[in-house]
Amino acid sequence: MNRTESLPTAPTAGPPGTEPAPAPVPEETRTGRDPRWARPALAGLLVATALLYLWGLGASGWANAFYSAAVQAGSQSWTAFFYGSSDAANSITVDKTPASLWLMALSVRIFGLSGWSILVPQALLGVASVGVLYATVRRWYGPAAGLLAGAVLALTPVATLMFRFNNPDALLVFLLVAAAYATVRAVETASTRWIVLTGVLVGFGFLTKMLQAFLVIPVFAGVYLLAAPTGLGRRIRQLLLAGLAVVVSAGWWVAIVELAPASARPYIGGSQNNSILELTLGYNGLGRITGDEVGSVGGGGRPGGGGGGPFSGQTGLLRMFDTEVGGQISWLLPAALILLVAGLWLAGRAPRTDRTRAGLLLWGGWLLVTGLIFSFMSGIFHAYYTVALAPAVGALAGIGVTLLWRARSAPVEAVAAAPVPAVADAPVVAGASVVAAPVRRRALVATLVLAGMLAVTAWWSWHLLGRTPDWHPWLRSTILAVGLTTAALLATSAVIKEFASGNGVQSDANSLVNSETGVAAGPGAGFAGRVVRWVVPVVSVAGIAVALAGPAAYAMQTAATPHSGSIPSAGPAGAGGFGGPGGPGGRMPGGGNGQFPGFPGGPNGTGSDGTGSDGSGPGGTGQDGGANAGGFPGFPGGGSAPGAPGGTGQDGGTAPGGIPGQGGFPGQDGGTGQDGGTGQEGRGQRGGGMGGLLDAREPSAEMTALLTADADDYTWVAATIGSNNASGYQLATGRPVMPIGGFNGSDPSPTLAQFQRYVADGRIHYFLGGGGFRADGGSNASAEIAAWVTETFTATTVDGVTVYDLSSGKQG
Repeated sequence: MNRTESLPTAPTAGPPGTEPAPAPVPEETRTGRDPRWARPALAGLLVATALLYLWGLGASGWANAFYSAAVQAGSQSWTAFFYGSSDAANSITVDKTPASLWLMALSVRIFGLSGWSILVPQALLGVASVGVLYATVRRWYGPAAGLLAGAVLALTPVATLMFRFNNPDALLVFLLVAAAYATVRAVETASTRWIVLTGVLVGFGFLTKMLQAFLVIPVFAGVYLLAAPTGLGRRIRQLLLAGLAVVVSAGWWVAIVELAPASARPYIGGSQNNSILELTLGYNGLGRITGDEVGSVGGGGRPGGGGGGPFSGQTGLLRMFDTEVGGQISWLLPAALILLVAGLWLAGRAPRTDRTRAGLLLWGGWLLVTGLIFSFMSGIFHAYYTVALAPAVGALAGIGVTLLWRARSAPVEAVAAAPVPAVADAPVVAGASVVAAPVRRRALVATLVLAGMLAVTAWWSWHLLGRTPDWHPWLRSTILAVGLTTAALLATSAVIKEFASGNGVQSDANSLVNSETGVAAGPGAGFAGRVVRWVVPVVSVAGIAVALAGPAAYAMQTAATPHSGSIPSAGPAGAGGFGGPGGPGGRMPGGGNGQFPGFPGGPNGTGSDGTGSDGSGPGGTGQDGGANAGGFPGFPGGGSAPGAPGGTGQDGGTAPGGIPGQGGFPGQDGGTGQDGGTGQEGRGQRGGGMGGLLDAREPSAEMTALLTADADDYTWVAATIGSNNASGYQLATGRPVMPIGGFNGSDPSPTLAQFQRYVADGRIHYFLGGGGFRADGGSNASAEIAAWVTETFTATTVDGVTVYDLSSGKQG
């Protein structure tokens, strides 16, 4: 079966007053042969994407040190590789399934440990995603649609960010785009093999980022059930096989982890009961929807105001457009929604197996289902998650623009093909005049929709750029002016064309054809045709350039800026996300500059809401696990929050039952917080951070030498609270460092009894102060360990960090 045979090949005439069939499909799409320019254009797109994603990649260093440490561990231990352990001694895993770590760890095993060897696989996944998206869209809509779709994906700011970063999202996006391609191939011929491959790819998506991969399942299944050219019973059986493929490809690893004795594997990070099923359904599953995430640092805000965690922003229908998320993904989101509706209108009452409609439903369903869940999820949500929307936005842009452009050009082909009376005096009734009127109306509407979409896109780019008014202000006004002018010219060309056709009453098919080609066929027709012929190509190129200018500028700025920490953000400072790179001190969602909204206090503590402005807020020292007055949950020795404007963070002091602190939370560029608040030895990334929770510490040469001395005599050269705190020391030393309590310091790994046994067995050399962050319940084990260490061992200070030598606790 020809892969495009169900697409309409030309509008067909029906009874008077009926709508014509959808616009014709170019010959290259019907035949499968690309025009000569297609392959060079694709090669240029892929090369440009590779340059954007690879240029200066090493400047980001370890990027997200939390995952880089796990990659390092996987390159040293196959057990750590399989489970996704944070350290090569396999104390605890990261709080995700490990597929994304596998690719990076293999790269490190081949090329050695470096920022490049970790990040290059991510960039190549981005290039591959663009290529697969092109191939998917091209199959049904032609190379022009595929090229536009790929370009939109490549230039989406959050895509540029995440394909230059080492979070799991890069592999997830690639797998889902590949699954969409497999679905398209399956729909073409009702292929069991291809729909099963869709299930396998989605299953490996689960092994990359758990339940987020499953958001597209109802969309892919629904499109196949609707459009596959075979009987209903066979379609259902095939989908059941695809579902089985999902279960097998995702479940084999889960089954091994669940069946392995707890003593024979690392603790499952992010869970409270050492269970991958708990992690899947709780912290990384339904908890993200409901906000009930035990051991997390807080979820999203509620509609209509109110609090919520500092890492999520406010929920609601417009979340994808707000100040935290808009600059990451929403540049072409209004256009994609407009084009989705317009494309479905063009498809009309097509047969069940119509591919034009099937493709729109596939990509539109992906965008709507995933986007709505992101908009209303009450648990932890980060702006960079929206990279999962970028392929759908790109596909809808490419498909929608192509369909509307074909509809705009349809009158020439349709009327030229219409029968013309052979007798000169015969009246024109059933020929071109019958066909031309409805076809011309469709063409006029299509052109006006394109013009309106372009105007909306230019206005929205102008609005988004207004959120960073000091960043290239000329770009904002230029996009708006050129965009509105281009939209007006495009709309005017449609009006001129309609007028030249006889004010809506076409009496001769040749007049319309000649007005399009510029050959004089009547009063005004030739001149109008020449105007349309010269203006429209210029307008189309200008329109695409205007639509892509804003996201392209943000994408290039993102590529030129190093990114590190756990919550990266695309674009210049103030563009949204969690403290955009380059901003002084960063900006927390839902608060003032540098302000952290109040977090829930831990047991025995009653943290109040953080209310300071400009980064201010009372500091104070945590008491027995309680919360500081500024809204930070107290953690033993956690120190104070950043000072008020112009103030200085305290050295922390010692909380009862805790360990001496090491100063305020790290701030921008070596310790300067927003408006001058300073913490001792702060090493926050550009854009701010929260020290041991979100950023890895960069140990000095003195500290590194201390930890590596006699390292072969210990399983872990050190232990410290929180995975990010541990990852900095581990990456610097190349030796396992135990992250007590996992990412947030709230997992019961290890328990106090286990930690005491490790010390007695001489397996841990040092305990390092600082790090960790506990909120929304979770285990107190890390606080108990810290209290026991301070009561049992003598503290020294190295590089501003409190260090406890645990070797004296060895027994036997």
